[in-house]
Amino acid sequence: MPNGIIIIDKPQEWTSMDVCAKLRGILKEKRIGHAGTLDPMATGVLPVFVGRATRAVEFADKGEKEYVAGLKLGLVTNTQDTSGEILEQHPVQVTQEQLESVLSRFRGDILQIPPMFSAIKINGKKLYELARKGREVERPARPVTIHSLTVEEQLAPDEFVLRIRCSKGTYVRTLCHDIGTALGCGGCMSSLRRTMAAGFTLEHSVTLEQLMGAEDPAAALLPVDAYFSDRPDLRLNADLEKKVRNGMTVVLPGVTDGEYRVYGLESGEFLALCRAEKGKLITIKSFFQV
Repeated sequence: MPNGIIIIDKPQEWTSMDVCAKLRGILKEKRIGHAGTLDPMATGVLPVFVGRATRAVEFADKGEKEYVAGLKLGLVTNTQDTSGEILEQHPVQVTQEQLESVLSRFRGDILQIPPMFSAIKINGKKLYELARKGREVERPARPVTIHSLTVEEQLAPDEFVLRIRCSKGTYVRTLCHDIGTALGCGGCMSSLRRTMAAGFTLEHSVTLEQLMGAEDPAAALLPVDAYFSDRPDLRLNADLEKKVRNGMTVVLPGVTDGEYRVYGLESGEFLALCRAEKGKLITIKSFFQV
């Protein structure tokens, strides 16, 4: 059965779950999950975890992400992107210098009020379900971090391309909306392409068309330990490997504290992500074949 990670360049108008459903058919594997939902309007990097690799999804959704986004000024919509109902529209002319003058306030640690058209739950109800009924509720602001925010180019007097590297939970369309508010002319997101997620970039990605035309689609899978490549590796002899497989703590005096990729010395199999503490090796998540 296929096991591993595949980075899909998600096409526009597909949901992230649509991609997973398609891959279940292509790879003939039911255990498939994705990290970092992309809205149908968005394209780009969607890490998909297959088989035993689905155990790594919980780690992959936490890291930084990078996007290239279209910023449309002078246009305000109920979804904060150009797919929504227009609430306000007027012609504007903004220079790159004027835009740059407000961007500094959106870099670093900021607070965002989540959009009504989002899957966040308030009192057990998803916001987008309330929004579709014409209701708006108060949403508490949430802390996010904008690690970098740069202007890539100006396409028109009212349209720019931004590159954003941000933390989990950042709404790029809300960022575009808030930038428009700061400029005093309103704004929304006109396009979105994710260029990096979970440490993977577009260079790692394949399209659904490429997979469907491949003789062996499973050959595009990356091994699950590729996601943990920033951790050092440990190789355990047969006796210690058996302990890890049995869920036991392994005593390893002298091992530096921290997280490790753990392999069987003889089998070479990736066994688990483990944490070393005070000479003891504790399993965080196992990935070996049962």
